[in-house]
Amino acid sequence: MNRESLERNQIPVYVVSAALAVLGGILAPDAAARLELLVTPAIAVLMYAMFLQIPFLELKQGLGNRAFISAVLIANFVLIPLLVWVLTRGLSDRPALLIGALLVLLTPCIDYVVVFTHLGKGDSRLTLAATPILLLLQLLLLPIYLSVMTGGESGVDIAVAPFVEAFLLLIVAPLLLAVATAGLAKRSSIVEKWNTGWAWLPVPAMAAVLVVVIGSQIGAIVREIEQLVPVIPVYIGFMVLAPLAGAFASRMFKLPVAAARAVTFSASTRNSLVVLPLALALPDDLRGIAAAAVITQTLLELGSELVYVRAIPALVK
Repeated sequence: MNRESLERNQIPVYVVSAALAVLGGILAPDAAARLELLVTPAIAVLMYAMFLQIPFLELKQGLGNRAFISAVLIANFVLIPLLVWVLTRGLSDRPALLIGALLVLLTPCIDYVVVFTHLGKGDSRLTLAATPILLLLQLLLLPIYLSVMTGGESGVDIAVAPFVEAFLLLIVAPLLLAVATAGLAKRSSIVEKWNTGWAWLPVPAMAAVLVVVIGSQIGAIVREIEQLVPVIPVYIGFMVLAPLAGAFASRMFKLPVAAARAVTFSASTRNSLVVLPLALALPDDLRGIAAAAVITQTLLELGSELVYVRAIPALVK
């Protein structure tokens, strides 16, 4: 099997990985719970493998692409919040579910969205260039959105530390390491062979992320499934409508196809792995259900991304 064949068959690889993770998480919950310690390292490895495939000298050009930046900001901070506000109105009498859903749906992803954008034939360089802006704005706007959409009664303090920690560990560290590796590859044949070997790893690394995330968290979903049922239609509605919001924003600015797909993936992919610590930091009467609501979105989103890598190129062309 060559790299092209591996990438062509990535969806079956991910489906099998997810299925094995579910079975392992249910049949061996104690062992699966230990996988949570591997979530951050697994994503960091995935990001490093992905960053090695990106020509970094072109990132500055991405930041200067005003049409793209405008489209991705309007999609994530205007259209998506409006969509989330409409979708979550039915959860107003379930504060834990509401806050969990708002935490995850209002925050655009800053890590593995780069990978899925690449797999979905979008411009992952533009997505990467936009991550610092997306991080900063969600830090500033999330407390405002929560206050407005919960009627000012959430009483939730949004800690900056989990966002910054995730950004440093999942974006900055792998990025700097990849840049250093790419620079050394020009001087060393050994490092060049290292890069060639890592070019095989984005698909296996994504499969590993699916295993550790799903395997470590499926037990919480099973325990709280009855209380989580009302939030599932909200997430499904988001998964269907968010790509349309991203595609609409792209058309507003007449973006080229690859950039438009990048905006669509950004609008559709949420920051679940970063906001989970925020949910776990809530008061005792909200913490368990809110965290389970975030995890539920994670599991559903991982499935939807497998559809997006085929559907978004068909939608945006």
